[in-house]
Amino acid sequence: MKNHTCGWCVGDDLYQAYHDLEWGVPVKDDETFFEFLVLETFQAGLSWITILRKRENFRKAFDNFDYKKIANYKQDKIDSLLLDAGIVRNKLKVNGTVTNAKLFMDIQKEFGSFNNYVWKFVNNRPIKNSLQNYKDAPATTAISDALSKDLKKRGFKFVGSTVMYAFMQATGLINDHEVGCFRYEEV
Repeated sequence: MKNHTCGWCVGDDLYQAYHDLEWGVPVKDDETFFEFLVLETFQAGLSWITILRKRENFRKAFDNFDYKKIANYKQDKIDSLLLDAGIVRNKLKVNGTVTNAKLFMDIQKEFGSFNNYVWKFVNNRPIKNSLQNYKDAPATTAISDALSKDLKKRGFKFVGSTVMYAFMQATGLINDHEVGCFRYEEV
């Protein structure tokens, strides 16, 4: 019987809840996609648990991840974010988030939604891998390379292939739950 959980989340209640309720669940709404885009880009070079522990602070600081508001941030708002100890105070990432919000809306105009855009990279069906151990998951794939390349071409910041692979895992474009995990079949 599949009753265990992926090894990466064991031992931390916040990690476990994130794994059990969110990670790998196919996302279909642009608001959630943007939230994960922000969180994953801030995670670049850091551990995911660091970002997860600051998630509510990010939510408050970035107006509940409202990309329409973020796209219009002025320098005074950016300066206040750089003083906010509750988030990762990285000038390039904060400025990149404003840039990405504007470009996110450009994709919405072009494709009708970010959802329509991003799901085309996996032919509108989640890729279901068969990992015995989470450590066997790749850091990148040809698909994350293609998504990263396309986003970079559009001007997005902090969207390297490794970040995009993690984004795809988090948003259910890729199911990298271990095959013995109770969530593997559920998502």
